[in-house]
Amino acid sequence: MKNLFTAAAMAALAVGATAGSAQAGTTFDAVKQRGEVVCGVHTGLAGFGAPDAQGNWSGLDIDVCRAVAAAVFGDAKKVKYVPLSAQQRLAALQAGEVDILSRNTTWTLTRDTSNGLNFTAVNYYDGQGFMVPKSLGVNSAKELDGATVCVQTGTTTELNMADYFRANNMKLNPLTIEAFEEVNAAYASGRCDAITSDASQLAAIRANDLPNPDDHVILPELISKEPLTPAVRHGDDQWFDVVKWSIYAMIDAEEQGITSANVDEKKGSDNPNTKRLLGVTPGMGAALGLPEEWAYNIVKQVGNYGESFERNVGKDSPLKLERGLNALWTDGGLMYAPPAR
Repeated sequence: MKNLFTAAAMAALAVGATAGSAQAGTTFDAVKQRGEVVCGVHTGLAGFGAPDAQGNWSGLDIDVCRAVAAAVFGDAKKVKYVPLSAQQRLAALQAGEVDILSRNTTWTLTRDTSNGLNFTAVNYYDGQGFMVPKSLGVNSAKELDGATVCVQTGTTTELNMADYFRANNMKLNPLTIEAFEEVNAAYASGRCDAITSDASQLAAIRANDLPNPDDHVILPELISKEPLTPAVRHGDDQWFDVVKWSIYAMIDAEEQGITSANVDEKKGSDNPNTKRLLGVTPGMGAALGLPEEWAYNIVKQVGNYGESFERNVGKDSPLKLERGLNALWTDGGLMYAPPAR
């Protein structure tokens, strides 16, 4: 009986291995054959994903797409950007219309399981908040009893808001609108007392969509956890690894003090961790099915995580966001990369 069981178990494992290998690399192979990464991005959220007047995309989420292209092709420009609304984004990834969804999307249990997605590595730790005109005289979200609140429908934001008002026994008058831009316009025109979204989005709306940003205040309460995370489809572990480690490479580079300006110099470092990350000591690229200089290309062309943060959303950007939870773990934040070894 023992031998029969062992033989059956080995046969089952062989079948499983065959089935797994048939799917492995499907997206990765398609990307390489196509010659570009197709990246699902926001329709226009300054600091995270938005085009300029010439159609050039930039933002924290855009840098993830660029990093993956740099890792795979050695060229961060080999990206096709597909703008997606909140309602379109998950279906577009599920249907194979995009290779990566890098569009301020919250990692949740149901999206990770029943929606058939794999979330890679958090690139921004956020939380949902409220913004109101200063003229309203409100200093706390708990003073919004009976308020009309603008919110984008089809988002976790809408659900979190309802939970918060219910938990605090407050009356809510939601003004639900599908298009992100129309939500902002409704708030700007005074159709609602407050607008709710991720705090980073509220900062972007205040900086870019309101004529007098100083007339509006983001209230201090954060009512949810919003780990914003690029996602890929279930079924291709190799592509999942490539995207995940492209993000980790940017974080690891910041931890090691490697920047776009000094990365060439750092290739001469005696630090074993630096030598492995930058491909001087071979092995990490091969493990991912990438050129050994995959991480070097990311840092050289895109920068480390700190450079991307400051350029797109940091204190010197229009959003003027503090690092906060998005600081490195060594600085009291949550950004932490597993070792490249």
